[in-house]
Amino acid sequence: MDTLDAYDLKILKTVQENSRLTIKEIAAKVGLSSTPVFERLKRLENEGYIRKYVAILDAAKLNRGFTVFCNVKMQRINSEIAESFGRIVREMDEVSECYNISGGFDYLLKINAPDMRYYQEFILNILGKVEYLGSIESTFVMDEVKNTNALPLP
Repeated sequence: MDTLDAYDLKILKTVQENSRLTIKEIAAKVGLSSTPVFERLKRLENEGYIRKYVAILDAAKLNRGFTVFCNVKMQRINSEIAESFGRIVREMDEVSECYNISGGFDYLLKINAPDMRYYQEFILNILGKVEYLGSIESTFVMDEVKNTNALPLP
């Protein structure tokens, strides 16, 4: 973060809001010409500050609006089990996010499904078949109050 100046931060804020802007449009918003903005963007990408550009889709319109947070407790955990579970979860299309957490559970999964029946089938036939799975606890989202991928920047 020490290598970022005020212009870099403005560029990051701008592309966080809308990554489809052209270099010229970003330049106008941050107060630089196109060439330095292009060079700064490339540097920010190369240094890993910008990991990728994505479109955020409407889950409800795509019949994936039933959101569940699923706490997973393993029977036991070690590095091999953790690596295996990570590989398995990355292959599950229903899981949009997975975090290794502390506390009473080992993992927190965010799952997007069409409905409760689909989620039940997912638990019984996919997640429930994972070796060393101990228990799960599901929390069903009733209303989305805030959802952003934007990071707070100075």
